[in-house]
Amino acid sequence: MPAERRTLRSNNSDASANGEKARSNKDKPAPTRSAAGRSKNLQAKKGSANTMSGDHSHTNGSDPVENGVNGTEDVEMGDDAANGSTPSKHARDGEGDEEMTVVVPPSKSSRLSGEPEQNEPDVAMEGAETEGAERPESQVDPKEKALSDIKNNFTLLERAVAHFDPRFTLRVLRSIPSMRKHLTPDILSRAVVDTYRSTDSTAHTLLGAIGKESAFDEAEPDSAMEVDGEAKNSTKAGAQKDVLPEVDTYLSILIQIYLYDKKDIQRGADFSSRLVDHLRTLNRRTSDALSAKVYFYYSLFFEQLTPLPPSPAAAVISIRQPLLAALRTAVLRKDQDIQATVTNLLLRNYLSTSHISQADLFISHSEFPPDASNNQIARYLYYLGRIRAIQLQYTEAHQHLIGATRKSPTGHSAGGFYQASTKLLVVVELLMGDIPDRAIFRQPSLERALHPYFLLVQAVSIGDLDGFLHTVQTHSSTFRRDGTYTLILRLRQNVIKTGIRMMSLSYTRISLRDICLRLGLDSEESAEYIVAKAIRDGVIEATLDHEHGYMKSKDVGDVYATQEPGEVFHERIQACLALHDESVKAMRFPMNQHRLELKNAQEARDRERELAKEIVEGDMDDDDAGGEFDGI
Repeated sequence: MPAERRTLRSNNSDASANGEKARSNKDKPAPTRSAAGRSKNLQAKKGSANTMSGDHSHTNGSDPVENGVNGTEDVEMGDDAANGSTPSKHARDGEGDEEMTVVVPPSKSSRLSGEPEQNEPDVAMEGAETEGAERPESQVDPKEKALSDIKNNFTLLERAVAHFDPRFTLRVLRSIPSMRKHLTPDILSRAVVDTYRSTDSTAHTLLGAIGKESAFDEAEPDSAMEVDGEAKNSTKAGAQKDVLPEVDTYLSILIQIYLYDKKDIQRGADFSSRLVDHLRTLNRRTSDALSAKVYFYYSLFFEQLTPLPPSPAAAVISIRQPLLAALRTAVLRKDQDIQATVTNLLLRNYLSTSHISQADLFISHSEFPPDASNNQIARYLYYLGRIRAIQLQYTEAHQHLIGATRKSPTGHSAGGFYQASTKLLVVVELLMGDIPDRAIFRQPSLERALHPYFLLVQAVSIGDLDGFLHTVQTHSSTFRRDGTYTLILRLRQNVIKTGIRMMSLSYTRISLRDICLRLGLDSEESAEYIVAKAIRDGVIEATLDHEHGYMKSKDVGDVYATQEPGEVFHERIQACLALHDESVKAMRFPMNQHRLELKNAQEARDRERELAKEIVEGDMDDDDAGGEFDGI
């Protein structure tokens, strides 16, 4: 065993010597005082180091290993710890007893000896500068970010015009809500000043709308105070080329949004009127989506001008003629964005003043574009459902409102529209004699808004006329604000019919006096009239005995023996097929992709012809054709 230990120790020493010798030949720095002192200490401790076992070189205990450095710091040594070398820098060569002293690089020796290192303050300063540089980045000014987003959108608009791709324009419109709350006159004026020349009339029009007519005069002294002001102005003048009309429209939309949020309705209406007149002179398909947004805010401004609708002298009536002219122009130019938006605005205009017959006439003489956006289609179906419900066409109204609720987004951004369409759908289902599903009222986005309608459904479902009248009286302000009050008043007959139907199912024979008492009717004659009308409409299957004054119910037949289940199943299949067709129409494909496929197919056919021609002419040998299988 001792011989084996000596062999292992000599091998370790040789490995350590070889490793240290290689490193000393590679580095070869000038010897330092700390290195020389350490070499003397190592020579003095040579005897004790040779008697140590090989396992102690890997110790992680508290014994001092090198210059008072604990074993826990051995990881910093790199190759020494990896090779299992002892802390001694003294080793024997395989051929003789020649001693070798390894000189450690100055930076490492100074760190181990405790001398201050000159690079440490620099590292600390670099870390401090990094922390100072990262602190402002974490606290970005939202106003500056909004300004940079506006300028970045200019690039997207230029790209949309260059590539004739409306998707870039849609990205610009989708970014408006994120910067909307940060819009201020200063940000808008800076965007205008940085984009336009001081002699541009469009810039002065935009600045006048936000009360910043002197923005160019205020910007010139600031630029003159710059050290390189002349170079900056020359670069800016060179960069300011002709601004695209899409950029003009985009900045105008931002100004419209700012004026609308600040409730400056009169100024916004005047600015929007001039803007609409200007857009009528343009004929650019790349600005269709932006122009549609302009018309939307144009209508919103006039809806809030006094006198308010539904007054017959409402200011919203004055914009019908411009909207009709814009719709005619959009149809002639095949501008589907403006056509869909203006159609919905006109329907909203007619409904706000209760001109139902004009709205119906407008629908019969116009055609909604089938390729319109999903949001516009949902609005159009909602307006159609409201018009048909007022006209007592509940079946068509139910179909339109089902489509509107399915197409409307259920997020917070469009929660109001989803609630309005669901409220109207609940009322129409009650008018049709159906009871809405209870799960509708449990949705988080609808539970609080639909609470009055839930009470209404409860009263109608059990035929409680007193509870129905109490609910209508209690929540009349809510129903009037939702525009469903007149439709809810029609439900009184449905409540009575529901009560009669439940009594016909519960009793084989019941007197008209009991019906009058249970439904809270005025007299037995009115109860007899209501029961007779319910029998004629097919609500109940019963007979009426006028002489004895009672109603006798018939036995209820099997509903599956009728055609009603098949009709309901057919309606569901139609809805699924319509959804499939709309999904196929909404699919998007890369532009001109079919041309690329045709080109590739033509090239493949040409290669096949050339290959066949070479085979026929005998130009190809066995190697070109693939050769034969020699291994078979």
